[in-house]
Amino acid sequence: MPKPNYSFAKRQRELEKKSKKAEKVRKKAAGPAPETEPETETSTVQPPEQPEAPPPT
Repeated sequence: MPKPNYSFAKRQRELEKKSKKAEKVRKKAAGPAPETEPETETSTVQPPEQPEAPPPT
């Protein structure tokens, strides 16, 4: 039975981490995340401002 090659497994984990990190950086550089869109929607849900009534005479 062959003995396990731990350095190969370690290298594969390192490559996976590196690719995930690169993907995160690429995604962040692409623009704002879709999570920011609901925030803008909630800000538009606020009631419109009422115009000021003229002062009573």
